[in-house]
Amino acid sequence: MSSESVGGILGAIVAAIVLAVAVVFGPIGQYGKPPKPVKVDPASATAPAAPAAPAPRGPVIKEVPNQ
Repeated sequence: MSSESVGGILGAIVAAIVLAVAVVFGPIGQYGKPPKPVKVDPASATAPAAPAAPAPRGPVIKEVPNQ
């Protein structure tokens, strides 16, 4: 056997182990997890929410007097 075939076999074994560990521990992140329940505040549920003012966009340019 050449070193390339031994390396290929060892690489396949390591890849199989990594794949098995990934399947056992499950998906990472939000995929596969149930959505978090939304908490309802009783005070805000009865009163209608006031519309929020839009946030200012872009840079604020102020005039500077020339002296």
